[in-house]
Amino acid sequence: MSVNTIVPLTNVGLLASAVENVTNRPPELPGIAVMYGFSGYGKSLAAAYTANLHRAYYLQCRESFTKKAFVQAMLREMGITPTKTLNDMIDQVAEQLSRSGRPLIIDDVQYILEKAAANLITDLYEASQGTLILIGEEHVPTAMSRRLERLHNRVLEWVPAQPASLDDVSLLAAKSYPEIEIDDDLLEMVNTRVGGCLRRVAVNLYQIHAEALANGWTLVGLKEWGDREIHTGQAPARRG
Repeated sequence: MSVNTIVPLTNVGLLASAVENVTNRPPELPGIAVMYGFSGYGKSLAAAYTANLHRAYYLQCRESFTKKAFVQAMLREMGITPTKTLNDMIDQVAEQLSRSGRPLIIDDVQYILEKAAANLITDLYEASQGTLILIGEEHVPTAMSRRLERLHNRVLEWVPAQPASLDDVSLLAAKSYPEIEIDDDLLEMVNTRVGGCLRRVAVNLYQIHAEALANGWTLVGLKEWGDREIHTGQAPARRG
């Protein structure tokens, strides 16, 4: 099973709950939720799970996005042919959000917040009164408070992404590689060494699985792993 298998980890549950709350909010409350946190915490996996659970539209931003490219990407996700002008395209997106009642998840939103395109998010929300879910890196709340007060004021829920817990790591290991058992002592060491970064946990689980297959292990813990390396993201020191 792939290490990218989506399982109900902590951040998956946090984001799914936030989307549920914002979608079912009283009409007088704002309709934006923001999940933010360090790279590798599994925010995009949480977004993929939540998009499937709530039939949300999902857009992953690019650093190269202009205003027009940003809105056109949303329309492609919605299966709508764009009109000629930017204003009309914004109306198309807003109308679809309002008519469908489906949330819109904007991932890697940090690429947009530093550009003029960021104001389009506020315009879309105001025009649709829909449910918008913004996902980005740790500095996203600060960037919004400094440059985008109108958008910042419309956030109903702030969701700080959490580092992986031992339960998360154990669940990911069991779902990804059910044919081997990895002891908690090894999983805990891995998680501690990578600082709860789920992406690096996944790399280590892959390496542990490969080593287990090579050695015929069905159970692997600290004793079996010995002095083998743990992948922390640091390049190995040059020898000699």
